[in-house]
Amino acid sequence: MATPQCSSRQSSSLSSSPSSSRMQCLQVDSVQRWMEDLRHMTEVECMCVLQAKPIEVEDDNQQAELIVGSGAGAGDHVARNNLQTLLRRALVVSTELGKMFQRLEKGRWQRVHSTAVRANCHVRSLVHEYSSAARGTPPEMQKYETALLEKCMELTTITERCLHTEDEFFLKSMRDAIHEILTDVSDSFSNMIDMALANEIQVLIKQVESSDDVDTIGSAISNLLSLTQDGPQLCSIIAKEGAVVSLFKICRQDRFMGLYAHALRTVASICCVEEGIKQLDKVDGILCLADILTDDSSVEAARAEAAAVVAQITSPHHTSTQHLASFLESMHDIVTALIGLCESASCGEVFLLASAALANITFFDSMACEILLQLNAIHILLQACKDRQRVDTPYSKDQVVTILANLSVLEQCAPEVLQEQGIERLLLLLGEKPSSSSPSEGAACERVQQKAAVTLARLSRDGDVAMTAIQLKAVPRLIELCRSPTERNNSDSVLVACLAALRRLAAGCPDSIEVSDHQQLIKPRLVDSFLLCSNMEESFV
Repeated sequence: MATPQCSSRQSSSLSSSPSSSRMQCLQVDSVQRWMEDLRHMTEVECMCVLQAKPIEVEDDNQQAELIVGSGAGAGDHVARNNLQTLLRRALVVSTELGKMFQRLEKGRWQRVHSTAVRANCHVRSLVHEYSSAARGTPPEMQKYETALLEKCMELTTITERCLHTEDEFFLKSMRDAIHEILTDVSDSFSNMIDMALANEIQVLIKQVESSDDVDTIGSAISNLLSLTQDGPQLCSIIAKEGAVVSLFKICRQDRFMGLYAHALRTVASICCVEEGIKQLDKVDGILCLADILTDDSSVEAARAEAAAVVAQITSPHHTSTQHLASFLESMHDIVTALIGLCESASCGEVFLLASAALANITFFDSMACEILLQLNAIHILLQACKDRQRVDTPYSKDQVVTILANLSVLEQCAPEVLQEQGIERLLLLLGEKPSSSSPSEGAACERVQQKAAVTLARLSRDGDVAMTAIQLKAVPRLIELCRSPTERNNSDSVLVACLAALRRLAAGCPDSIEVSDHQQLIKPRLVDSFLLCSNMEESFV
């Protein structure tokens, strides 16, 4: 596993998983991709004719190649592509079934029937292709296949009957019957696909558990990681099949140390679903993460991926918090290791993962904030902001300012921020603007501005901080953000935070604000000032 120096992970929000922004980009020629997709979108009439004709071939290897249709004669290639082929086929069938529901509601019987024929053809091809390529199909899945094929044929037959009548009463009764059958087909197809995917995933997990060859295990982990990028439903299946347990077994064996980073990245992706976190908790995965983070012999890549898992499982998006009880036992060690990783990070990606984990941790336990203050975290984080090699994107700045906002709740935070010239840094963060038209980058800049204003408001309870902020011309900048929608990226949340910060400073030093600004931004109720500024037309005079 290469160190993460060449890539740059971006986090769309503090509480969102860093692993969600690590989607693998397949560098495939566009023509090659089109040719791969084309085989799943063949003409129905041609497929029906081909299925009715025997294909004479010279040997079994050629037959397998023709049936699978992947252009691969070797079993290894089929094994590599079986899951992706299954997913692509499933997408085509799901699309056709969705069209049928829509056309049925509109009573377009000719199209309903043609779509039923097409869906029937695709389902039969999928079942036939998978049965030919699969390494052993479970008996219960064969039952699903048989039932599904029968329902698809029934669907084709019943929709054909609707083409030969204009009896509205008959068509209405048929519509209800077809809708019921179509629902059964959709459910049966979904169950069959889930079983097929589980069957393939079991093969990969078995490779991880039973092989002693690093390359074989690494290949299986790569395939699992690739599958996690296809959505939370697939992650749930992977978790239920025991992938998290197997991957942590790898991470507890010194001989597989070179695979730690790869395995942990996959764990982080799986833990975007509750089932993955439950499996992690069952195998004491947090203790394993703490061991890797605190082990001086662990390479930076492994520690960075361990931080990614911590960030994932501590995300505020998760509804279940049962696993956090065991996390608290190791929290001091983990927080210490993470702030150390922030300080020593060799690139922006490593810093982003470590700081995102810390940001999430500071949300759910105030003790973490106290630990960070003891570890000189304010100095480390503010120094990192001056280093473009570590803090190079709005996403990283979002993590830093979130930690500062949570630390600013503690009274002892203010003197340290002053000592490290943190007010100057907060004012710079209030001016954060996107460098591109990317919506995610724009949203990150808004969060940076909002949290910088929140931090300034909290710290300004301290008189010295308020006076320093006023001397550094924080008031004009806050007023500008309130009055100019473009300066705050048209964000209402930034507006509210700036109004709150402005009122905090005005309470300590009323003379710092002009009368007109005081009448509009300070004197009215907060909601009235908000409505005034949110409806304000920007002046270009």
